[in-house]
Amino acid sequence: MEQLVLDIWSDVICPWCYLGHVRLKEAIEITGLGDEVSLRWRAFQLDPRATSTPGDLRQAIEQKYGPGAFDAMATRLDQLGTEAGINYRFDLAQRVGTMDAHRLIQWAQNESDPPDALVDRLFRAYFTEGANIADRHDLADLAQDAGLDRAGAVAMLAGDEYREIVVNDHQEAIENGITGVPALLFRGALIIPGAQDVDTMARILTRVHSKVTTAVP
Repeated sequence: MEQLVLDIWSDVICPWCYLGHVRLKEAIEITGLGDEVSLRWRAFQLDPRATSTPGDLRQAIEQKYGPGAFDAMATRLDQLGTEAGINYRFDLAQRVGTMDAHRLIQWAQNESDPPDALVDRLFRAYFTEGANIADRHDLADLAQDAGLDRAGAVAMLAGDEYREIVVNDHQEAIENGITGVPALLFRGALIIPGAQDVDTMARILTRVHSKVTTAVP
């Protein structure tokens, strides 16, 4: 039986990606497709100019989207997050770059286990704990929290491994018409744009899985 491999473009500083990730996990669980669905994490940098030095997130959001955008976003996502079991702390979140976080995810993805636990840990560290997920020491600690080898993470982060993959992922997203994340694709076709509700995700996953398993070789 062919496994359903889904490409998910995401950024760990994207609150909608965090919400979409939690909802997707629930959708996979209620469909009973846990053993038949595999997520392939792809990199999308929402703020590629941000650095490892923390900046003011409110200022960055309002410069990009206009006055009042930060509070409107926080109010809406606080409610949705509570419903999904997410404790958003926008008062703690900082503006930082995500190149190294994406490199770490790609490194973890190249290990024997899927990087889902690491992605979970990065989201929670950023949105709930106010961690600087651009700091390489902190990233190595988070990798260890997720059950990965800290020494291996430190060694990888010290170099430039996976940087080209991150850049290429972002470019491929643009070529696929992806302008915002999260975005879930199957065989290059967008099947779930944005953080859809759990029931919608479950219906789409079931439909796509059915097509794959009933397809004539």
